[in-house]
Amino acid sequence: EPTAGPERMHLSKFSDYSLRVLLLAGSRPEHFFTISETAEIYGISQAHLKKVVRLLANKGYVLAVRGHGGGFRLGRPAHEISLGALLRDTEPDFALVECYRSGKSCLVSGCCRLPRVLDQALAAFLEVMDRHSLRDILLSPRAFGLPELAGQPETPC
Repeated sequence: EPTAGPERMHLSKFSDYSLRVLLLAGSRPEHFFTISETAEIYGISQAHLKKVVRLLANKGYVLAVRGHGGGFRLGRPAHEISLGALLRDTEPDFALVECYRSGKSCLVSGCCRLPRVLDQALAAFLEVMDRHSLRDILLSPRAFGLPELAGQPETPC
């Protein structure tokens, strides 16, 4: 069982927040959530969420409506939102180690074999994410402290 700690690979906060926004929107697909409502539910900055929702709207993951009564909701059905595609759109890069970045200052970067292994690992990770859609990870409104909608089965999550 993996443990939390620095030895674990992690996604950027931007990708993390993007997933959270979509999970919330997917819990009530027809509902328009506001940035402030989302920030309160997750305890994260409205400024960060605005950037996330802007990108998600530009990429068609959410439909965003400005002004009074506005907010965001899913821009397409959950089964059409690939988790792999989402991560490719939200991760600034997949530079897992320094030699992937510009200015390669590692002494062995010219002959090191590690990047090939990491490329394989990253491809495997994305291949798994490509096999799943938002629908596979959706939660009920209850998971967010929201009441269930009429006709939805009552579940703890």
